[in-house]
Amino acid sequence: MLIDAQVNMFDPSAPVVGSDVLIDRFSSLLQWARASHLPIVFVRNCGPAGAPDERGTPGWELHPTLQPAVGDLVLDKTTCNTFASTPLASELSARGVREIILVGLQSEYCVLETSLGALNQNLDVTLVADGHSTYDGGGRAARDVTAAVNGVLGARLNLKSADEIRRG
Repeated sequence: MLIDAQVNMFDPSAPVVGSDVLIDRFSSLLQWARASHLPIVFVRNCGPAGAPDERGTPGWELHPTLQPAVGDLVLDKTTCNTFASTPLASELSARGVREIILVGLQSEYCVLETSLGALNQNLDVTLVADGHSTYDGGGRAARDVTAAVNGVLGARLNLKSADEIRRG
């Protein structure tokens, strides 16, 4: 599952921290998932009017490098927890999915909340520890926020690096 890898998050004037590395990592994991014949879910955040991710605006679109293929599921959400504002739970159930691998943006919002939502659905969750990021701000560096999210979730789900995922 790829959460909120939208154009606005990679805008050269204000990208998430590590954006170039993340694009490559997301792309590599998508290639691996497709080669492994795993179901893929893309999630787009739908911000309010005037937001950089307002539905239908260029910033709302998925990053051009990270495009769905035929058969991939694309969901538009309005909450941090994807399960709260989309039919994700029923879509996963219909596909027989009981375990998910999560990457995306932003660590402390949608990645954290969707991970917790997946756990509440009794799914086996793997969070790619180096597969999410956010912005510096609020007196905290993005890498510290990402590490804190990994720390909070690490006892409740599987944490693996992108390399560990690709190696199986």
